Amino acid sequence: QLQFVESGGGLVQPGGSLTLSCTASGFTTDRYAIGWFRRAPGKGREVVTCISSSGMSTRYIDSVKDRFTISRDNAKNTVFLQMNSLKPEDTAVYYCAATSESAYYGGSCAPTGLGDFAYWGQGTQVTVSS
Repeated sequence: QLQFVESGGGLVQPGGSLTLSCTASGFTTDRYAIGWFRRAPGKGREVVTCISSSGMSTRYIDSVKDRFTISRDNAKNTVFLQMNSLKPEDTAVYYCAATSESAYYGGSCAPTGLGDFAYWGQGTQVTVSS
């Protein structure tokens, strides 16, 4: 089955840090742009950040800029999300998915672009609470 497997979630206090991992199962990721998404309780899924296939280009939503960092290791088929200065509003299930490089540069890393992504994983829960 072609999908991502997310890991690294957990319970953390406000101001704390977590690093999430997203590893491809059944395919290689080096030709794809990858995105991290989240679904907070009672809300729809939203894009958080994306990275191009080479890792040279990244995009973030405003609420996580300067706090979250996306990176990738194509040799390991893995994408990472380093999350610092976590806030209660970051509580959500976090997912990753892939899209084509052309879709990434065409603007798919946006609220209207979720349909361009594939190979969704089961997600990993992040809870920020004291």
